[in-house]
Amino acid sequence: MNSAANDFAPDWVSPPGDTILDLMEERDWNQVELASRLGFSTKHLNRLVKGKVALTYDAALKLERVLGVPADFWMRRESKYRQHVARLEESEKFLMWVDWLDELPVKELRRVGVIEDLRFTKGNKSKLVESLLHFFGVASPDEWRECYGSMSARFRRTQENQSNNGAISSWLRLGEIAAENMETKKYNKKAFEDAVDKIRELTVLPFGEARPKIARFCLDAGVKFLLVDSIPGSHVSGVARWLNGHSPIIQLSLYGKSNDKFWFTFFHEAAHILLHSDEKKSIFLDDVDFDSGEKKEKEANVWAANLLIPKEHRIELLSLRAEGEILEFSKKVNVHPGIVVGRLQHERQIKYSSPLNRLKESLEV
Repeated sequence: MNSAANDFAPDWVSPPGDTILDLMEERDWNQVELASRLGFSTKHLNRLVKGKVALTYDAALKLERVLGVPADFWMRRESKYRQHVARLEESEKFLMWVDWLDELPVKELRRVGVIEDLRFTKGNKSKLVESLLHFFGVASPDEWRECYGSMSARFRRTQENQSNNGAISSWLRLGEIAAENMETKKYNKKAFEDAVDKIRELTVLPFGEARPKIARFCLDAGVKFLLVDSIPGSHVSGVARWLNGHSPIIQLSLYGKSNDKFWFTFFHEAAHILLHSDEKKSIFLDDVDFDSGEKKEKEANVWAANLLIPKEHRIELLSLRAEGEILEFSKKVNVHPGIVVGRLQHERQIKYSSPLNRLKESLEV
């Protein structure tokens, strides 16, 4: 074998034809001579040298016999070159797709570290497009619109301002990715009803202590509980949805960041799972203000409210004003006093600016 061929270290970005030309030059052959030895037409060899036709394994074996360079070398050379060509073509597509970035919360997704932290310059936009395609797990913006843009038709919204589909779909995707790594049992409605009763008892605990127990009780019943930091513009505090029709998810953002809102939102979403499993294709988007007139939202509201503070205590609840009364009542019904304060505010019995807000616990994801 020719030692020059053994030591040859080509630029892997160039086509295999560049190596062929170098080896031809060593032997003082022209393309007519080499084509004759390979059994190719001169036209075919010329197209092969220029990278206009792919180098097949049959051609690689012939080059091995004629030029003394192993067939595997030629195939690796061809593979690297075709990969490079494909990436160049993809880069051109990415440049054509940069307008898609206007539909997405790029800054926020950079902040949470799911895409590259690149400055929003012309040179970086194609890289951001590629990074976002990886994040959403789609091949192009067209597939994103098919998988996520069209998802908006399944949204059951509680607020008119839940219209930023880019922000909402990004937040939902963060939940999907987190859910992929969670092992859970098969969903069982009775088990989840029992889990909800156990979780209700956790409302008196500090959130940091309650959080892992909520997740464990949910997983044991086949429900994935997720806390995903909010994406500005999504206006979503919680969502109940089913993945693939058999895996229910409760995803909360802590939008509002107080324990009264957290607990009401959690049980509101639990109600959707338990009461509305006939709509597994629906995605129930909820904001901290649940005054939607939609029937299923009202049902979830009533269910969550009565679970936290049973309706037989409603008259006594509405009479509460003083901090001592609230603390005594919360012990009686076994819920955190912040939940009682939040309920009284929702019932317009005390102001949202009330000093009693100090009874609430402030939360972080």
